[in-house]
Amino acid sequence: MEEKKLYPLRFLTLEDEYCWGRECFKVADLGYRDTVVADGWLAANTLSEVMDTYMDRVVGDHVFASYGRLFPVQVKHIRCEGKMPLRVHPDDEIAGQRYDSLGREKLWYVMKAAPDARLCLGWKRATDASELIDGIKSGAVESIVNMVTPKAGDCVRIKPGLVHGATGNLEIIEVSESSALDFCVYPWGGTLGEEEFDPAMSVIDALDFIDYGAYVPAEAPAAGKQGLKFLADLPQFTVRKMDLRDPLHITGGDHNSYAVYVCLYGKAVVSLTAPVKADYPLEAGQALLVPAEVDDFILAPLAQTTAVLEIMTEYKPESDAYINNE
Repeated sequence: MEEKKLYPLRFLTLEDEYCWGRECFKVADLGYRDTVVADGWLAANTLSEVMDTYMDRVVGDHVFASYGRLFPVQVKHIRCEGKMPLRVHPDDEIAGQRYDSLGREKLWYVMKAAPDARLCLGWKRATDASELIDGIKSGAVESIVNMVTPKAGDCVRIKPGLVHGATGNLEIIEVSESSALDFCVYPWGGTLGEEEFDPAMSVIDALDFIDYGAYVPAEAPAAGKQGLKFLADLPQFTVRKMDLRDPLHITGGDHNSYAVYVCLYGKAVVSLTAPVKADYPLEAGQALLVPAEVDDFILAPLAQTTAVLEIMTEYKPESDAYINNE
């Protein structure tokens, strides 16, 4: 009997409410947060269950060889309406050695930003662990947090060790490695819940991997041909912004990877012609996982102004990513 071929997967959103706003998991394989397939013959299965069963058919041979049954990235839609706690995450090496986990390379893409919105990115000046601890106790740390005024369309790579957060009203698409390792550095006086930060992982545990240097912004990515722009090109994942003007024919030979598409604005559709013709619409704010097995499809705009993020893990033989074959 011929096995069924996988198809583009849409997931039910998981939402967490906090005193500062909310996080909506669009694609997640974290155990404690695991998104569920919304429709089709895999409906009601979690992403981890799909990975356990279909493995390299979901992510591609090279990705599976590096990450095993763990889907390598997560995608969240963050709505900040107050003061998001300052946080920090380790790199893959430290996370693997101490917590048997991936690190948390992140990319933040700003979808909306009110005039009062600010991104908290590192420090205004160089500091050290002693000053940080004293500042957390007294509240003086607020005076050295580097504040950046964002606008819609801005993107920031959140490197391991960079203390970061947000205040005011804004919406962010976060792409990161599949890891729960965020350490709270400063809660701005807010109340923390165990569902947001593991109480066993305090700022003391993060002191040796925090970057204490003054924040230096990275150069903005240059626009490429046909409305394509690389926002991140890392061993852990790549992210491209695609301003869709015309249909794009995408084949698996281009990347040998899964692809997650997140619609930023407008409306798009992923169309298959084989083995069965089918369309998978993508509204603004929605995400769609196209498994590596779906190696020939059309990505097309359905509105005059449409943009999507394309997220994948491309094969980079020189990389030394954390390996988890369990």
